[in-house]
Amino acid sequence: MKSRILMFTAITLFAALAVPVQLAAQHTRYKLVVIGTLGGPQSYGDAGHGAATLTNRGIAAGAADTNTPDPNYPNFNPFLNTFGPYPFVYHVFLTKNGSLTDLGALPGANDSAASFMTENGLVSGISLTGSIDPFTGWPADHAVLCKDEKIIDLGTLGGYESQAGLVNSRGQVTGFATNAVPDPFSIIYFAFTGGQFSNGTQTRAFLWEESKGMQDIGTLGGPDAFTPYINERGQIAGTSYTNSTPNSTTGVPTLDPFLWENGKMIDLGTLGGTNGGAGGLNNRGQVAGTSNLAGDLTAHAFLWDHGRLQDLGTLGGSFSTANAINATGSIIGSATTAGDQALHAYIWKKGVIKDLGTLPALDNTCLGAFGINAKNQVTGQAVENFCSGPEAHAFLWQNGEMIDLNVFVPPGSDMTLTEVEQINDRGEMFGIGTRTNGELRAFFLMPCGESEEGCIDAAKATIAARQSQLLIAESPATQVRPAPTVTEWRARLARRYHIPGLWTPKN
Repeated sequence: MKSRILMFTAITLFAALAVPVQLAAQHTRYKLVVIGTLGGPQSYGDAGHGAATLTNRGIAAGAADTNTPDPNYPNFNPFLNTFGPYPFVYHVFLTKNGSLTDLGALPGANDSAASFMTENGLVSGISLTGSIDPFTGWPADHAVLCKDEKIIDLGTLGGYESQAGLVNSRGQVTGFATNAVPDPFSIIYFAFTGGQFSNGTQTRAFLWEESKGMQDIGTLGGPDAFTPYINERGQIAGTSYTNSTPNSTTGVPTLDPFLWENGKMIDLGTLGGTNGGAGGLNNRGQVAGTSNLAGDLTAHAFLWDHGRLQDLGTLGGSFSTANAINATGSIIGSATTAGDQALHAYIWKKGVIKDLGTLPALDNTCLGAFGINAKNQVTGQAVENFCSGPEAHAFLWQNGEMIDLNVFVPPGSDMTLTEVEQINDRGEMFGIGTRTNGELRAFFLMPCGESEEGCIDAAKATIAARQSQLLIAESPATQVRPAPTVTEWRARLARRYHIPGLWTPKN
């Protein structure tokens, strides 16, 4: 938070005396609910599995395994199976307090995943179609909208692939889809796969409306664009090529972030480099994102606010990325510390970037903030060994303090809470954990009252997180490695969290 210098000693003394009371009043009791499956071994509450979206009504959209064998196995689509081939079909589900509703997938034994859910229950996402993309040989996917527990195929723009980003309460869906025009630098075929496929067709940004279907919203002058974000005003944020000429530093044409409104696409520019992308959009029309600096050797987080592009800086190092922006314009993400020795989570508010701190039982070389609500409560993940793991813990930051969420796991449980990317304005959290047998489970953390059973007090848990090594098992010693380069930081973040627009320079 932004610190303030108070002018009068009396005010300073009053504020100092008031702080403990304020913090104590805001501490909350939490109850852990572990989510089951749809008949298979695992369930998911993280964006890597297309399963991290949560409303202020306490309804979450996750994904879970069915007991149906995947007919494509070991072939897989990397946009759904981001961690490699998997033998079971999995589906999007809705959950409230642990009960599951299977939203299914497009007809056939197909996987599905979610990208966002509105307060009135619309869910955007992706589903396999049962066909094979001839350019890649992997199972093709289509953007979908789940409405009234039915899945609508949003189609493509003439190609084989499409994916939905966000949907607003009016049913407007944004995303990206391929067309039939050949393009050697197609974002979905080339840029997203690290240059694995030089064949393919153009990737285009779309707006889908029930009355008009899928509409191509254009580009900034190049052949491709993609759009993860739409707000309640119908504004769209994304990234577009500005030309067709690859840069020597990145290996792809220049990419700029954009804001689209009422049929017009505005180029937001970059911080001097040839690669920038949106990382969040709020209802004010403010865009957060990440942009290369001049020379494309490093990148910084930015805020675009009605014509002004602002560099958010770092935590003393040379790299930062923006992962989300809330309704008030607060931005969260990750940034390197001095000498790029570690990556820490931050919150940026009104011109000031703040390090969210560390956890006591981990090596704290890699922390990322991914969820923020209107109250500036922040959730994220700490990963040991410079984002390589294997140890990873989910955290909550509130009142200036970082809490390891594993202190809310009841004694005797076999769960480690590893990642939380969503927190709503009621303080409810949705994430993913790992059981001792290696299976993954989605979980829900709910604030609860004094009389409810199964709750753990956050104030006591915070003290335990600081002082006790019994509640948080210390991971085995790992080999000391030199800190990654900025290019390696970018690659590890993009690989682990699939952050839109976070491409790495060409080797």
